[in-house]
Amino acid sequence: MPVSPLSRRGPVRVQPFFGYRNAERLYLNARAICSREQVFERRSFWRDFATMVGQYLSKEVPGLPAELEYQLRDGRILRQQAVSCPEGYVRFDLALDPDSPQPNRTRWEKAVVRWQRPDGTPGEAPAYILSPGSQTQIGVISDIDDTILETGITGNLRAIARNWKRVMAQMPSERILVPGATAFYAAIGGNPAGSREPAAAIDALIPKARIRPVFYVSSSPWNLFSYLVTFKRDRGLPLGPVMLRDWGFNRRTLGKESHGSHKLETIETILKTFPDLRFALIGDDTQKDLVAFGSIAAAYPGRIAAVFIRAVSDEPLCEEELRAKDIIAEAGVPFWFGNDYRAAESFLESAGLDCEGEVERLVRSASKTGRCKREGSYKSSSASTEPM
Repeated sequence: MPVSPLSRRGPVRVQPFFGYRNAERLYLNARAICSREQVFERRSFWRDFATMVGQYLSKEVPGLPAELEYQLRDGRILRQQAVSCPEGYVRFDLALDPDSPQPNRTRWEKAVVRWQRPDGTPGEAPAYILSPGSQTQIGVISDIDDTILETGITGNLRAIARNWKRVMAQMPSERILVPGATAFYAAIGGNPAGSREPAAAIDALIPKARIRPVFYVSSSPWNLFSYLVTFKRDRGLPLGPVMLRDWGFNRRTLGKESHGSHKLETIETILKTFPDLRFALIGDDTQKDLVAFGSIAAAYPGRIAAVFIRAVSDEPLCEEELRAKDIIAEAGVPFWFGNDYRAAESFLESAGLDCEGEVERLVRSASKTGRCKREGSYKSSSASTEPM
């Protein structure tokens, strides 16, 4: 039998998540927990199961003081102190005074989070901050579950029961990548220097970044941050800030309604933080992503560069989703709907997209070849052909 994850508590530490900044402010979330550094290696079923249970049954540390240290380009150092809340979250909102202009090209910057444990011993961890380039025109906001990572738990209870091991006992290396996702995200995110190879992982003072900043919005809990980052790094997917949820037993965080509200609020925050960027939105048809994207397209005219929806469910679009699709079309936003990113990959290999622009061509070509399973048959995807 596995050793209970509760008996393997490590020292008090602060886990920084990926942050981001514009020219005026820097945003970074972290969490104070009792835990060792996360290692996701395949061993045995029961040990892997214990590892995953330990992710969900995290031991939060409330009331822990922490400090963020960030160095400006002129060498000056800014600091901000914060204290973890009852759920262990530490939230930094640092004013960059004087303004710190964004770099010409999108890049990762490094900061440091420091804390002092209850026994008096110090701790510190690197924190990575994504800074979109001032010359960048388009960013990407993407869902995770069933958009890049197959869950197998959409649909009825039988499907959930059949695939529970994926969520509760599989390491990142065992999880199924959505077909064609690596090449598709390499193209729409843009690899450094036009490379067709996956970008390097975050492992240096100034790590490589994609040309277009990529943000992830998911309804998964914050406990899975390191797990999801490991999965994306292993599969060559672009790294970027991951906006997850704090799961609690209340109406605010449970139920389908909370999925949509979380995504809407988070996407709006990103749009307001980077008012000069237009964004491509990528999701799937399992959690009303299309409805959320339609609301965003209507509320922020001219800010959405394209909408991509991966078809996972066999159910036809509901009336609410059809209305959202019409709203997206009326807003003149290119729209792709299909079940396999490889429909876009074949186009990317032959066309060779440049660093900016060409998103509309990608959408049109992918939609011509993409197929979407609906009501037992395959129908061609549709796309708006109005100029961006």
